Amino acid sequence: MQLNKFVFLLSWLLMLSLKAMPETGEHLWLRYATLPQDIQSEYVSFSKVYFLDDGDTEKVALEELSLAFKGLIGVDVRLQNKPAKSKLLMGKKLHQIVNIPGLEEALRKCGDDGFAIQSVDFKGTKKIVVSANTDAGILYGTFALIRLMQTGQTLDSVNIVEQPKYEFRLLNHWDNLDGTVERGYAGRSIWWNREASFEALKQQYLTYARANASIGINGAVLNNVNADPKVLSGDYIRQFARIADVLRPYHIKVYMSVNFSSPAILGRLPDSDPLKEEVQQWWNNKVKEIYDAIPDFGGFLVKANSEGQPGPQDFGRSHADGANMLARALEPYGGIVMWRAFVYSPSGDDRAKQAYKEFVPLDGRFHKNVIVQVKNGPVDFQPREPFSPLFGALKNTSLMVEFQITQEYLGFSDHLAFLAPLQKECLDSDTFVDGGGSTVARVTDGSLFQQEHSAIAGVANIGRDTNWTGHHFAQANWYAFGRLAWNHALKAEDIAREWIEMTFTNNPQFVDPVLNIMMRSREAVVNYMTPLGLHHLMGWNHHYGPEPWTEIEGARPDWLPRYYHKASETGIGFDRSQSGSNAVEQYAEPLRSMFNNPQTCPENLLLWFHHLPWDYRMSSGTTLWDDLCYHYYKGVDEVKLMQAMWDRLRGMIDQERFEHVQRKLKIQAREARWWRDACLLYFQTFSKMPIPYELERPEHDLEELMKLKFDMTNHN
Repeated sequence: MQLNKFVFLLSWLLMLSLKAMPETGEHLWLRYATLPQDIQSEYVSFSKVYFLDDGDTEKVALEELSLAFKGLIGVDVRLQNKPAKSKLLMGKKLHQIVNIPGLEEALRKCGDDGFAIQSVDFKGTKKIVVSANTDAGILYGTFALIRLMQTGQTLDSVNIVEQPKYEFRLLNHWDNLDGTVERGYAGRSIWWNREASFEALKQQYLTYARANASIGINGAVLNNVNADPKVLSGDYIRQFARIADVLRPYHIKVYMSVNFSSPAILGRLPDSDPLKEEVQQWWNNKVKEIYDAIPDFGGFLVKANSEGQPGPQDFGRSHADGANMLARALEPYGGIVMWRAFVYSPSGDDRAKQAYKEFVPLDGRFHKNVIVQVKNGPVDFQPREPFSPLFGALKNTSLMVEFQITQEYLGFSDHLAFLAPLQKECLDSDTFVDGGGSTVARVTDGSLFQQEHSAIAGVANIGRDTNWTGHHFAQANWYAFGRLAWNHALKAEDIAREWIEMTFTNNPQFVDPVLNIMMRSREAVVNYMTPLGLHHLMGWNHHYGPEPWTEIEGARPDWLPRYYHKASETGIGFDRSQSGSNAVEQYAEPLRSMFNNPQTCPENLLLWFHHLPWDYRMSSGTTLWDDLCYHYYKGVDEVKLMQAMWDRLRGMIDQERFEHVQRKLKIQAREARWWRDACLLYFQTFSKMPIPYELERPEHDLEELMKLKFDMTNHN
């Protein structure tokens, strides 16, 4: 909506005359803070609502609409008993009750979860219609309407028809039953080992449900992929059922991570061989017990034969054998199996190749309700990786992409790193497996190969911290994942702008610089941590600070940074070309040839695919060593710029959140220098080349950095 700039700024200054109230971030992007007066005026008349309400999900949609109108424009929703008396018409299949031209056709495009929001001329009066085929669609349409209001969009000629790109849109919680969270940096688990009663926790769970529904997430795996067999005991099934009851009206199903050895450990069978009848019967009985307690239970997530977790290979069986056994148990109830492809074990071959080698021979052998869950890159949630070559290689198997929202390798909850650009980079990558345009998004959303199911998952960054995610800006990564799960065609910049306006303010003097900060943040992290395709330079046991020098006798080589960077007197980088591990072979042409040649390989992945001499000439004409130095220093400079831009925003939002972010940026700036100095000083011991004279000298001493011990207790 084009607003009169002077009027907007005047209203904003009037609002600032009242001291900004402290905010904790507990309301996420659902704050529903009062809009400036000139924005409010368009929406007031729409508070007269005709709402068809016949189910629990539609009731919570109406409650949300009421909260939004009260908070955003200070009026109560006034329910009308006739469409003619209202300005806002909401309900399932409204065209069957009210003659609204074009609505029936629009709803045919919406599917089960989609919705239509349209401005229509109804008997000479302009009205807004929100309709869908299901109560879930009404819920999502309600939140979409609220989002339009929060971001000050005009409703005069709105015409939105949407359905989600993915059928299953899930958060994976890596929460342990003892209340800890693996790779979680926002406090302990919101689900497990709580001292408060379930009733006392219900409001927190409702906020969680509202937040997820607002961005279209429709499933949650409530426990860690490194699953404790006890999760299948009766007590925990009952706890899952209580949580499911709270989430159900928000169209969110619960899922469970299970340990493959549960029949032997929990059921005391001789073993857990998936081809044995007694093992299959044990799972059949357990699944029935779960569905008796949770009729809409979603299914299982399984990590098997990876990082020491048990699996079917322990009995000489394949991943398909194990997944299909569970799939057959779940199929009568409509449940699914999400079988993770994150597998690796000690071998002399390139770890990045293992998932492809294990799963491609099984293509077409998985049951129809099995979805193979693949991390976005072939190693492990690095700041930058090429897409996993499994995307597109499995043409007869349902695939889902797995992103990490929690920042295990990107500074935890201390560093501001907006991850939508990372996710878009993967989703928009062309695999070329079926010609140009065969993007990872099309491979996983079912539009390329017409698989049975489409799905996407994000490892949640949620904990008990008041602001949910440890860093106020980490909330944006939860939000962005949900928005991309709904529509992977959205632009990262548009998602960021939405989130800023909903979470902080619509004031363009705040929004524009913060958008700038967010959009440069991920690349800044890549530059000061792992530029030019370097990866896994983090401490092997904590994944936080730089330890490119780490050597531990007897440790698995693919746990240690030197395995990945291979720095030596002759050069740096992992040779995955045809003359090296030949990982390039797993990509389709023309990518295979492009990655194989250092002259055509994208320079941001150069050291991922090639081991090159320190004096190798880059496209800029500089040596590889100098270019590496420039990237590390640029990363530090970017964080300094982010700090300066944020500092100028004092007074535009509440002091509490402003100072929280300011403190985090100071930590990030200090640690960006730590990363820069540790990596460059260590690599310099091999290159024997000076840091370019125009760059400032490192602040640290290499010997001191190598003695530094990182304390994980500060981040849990």
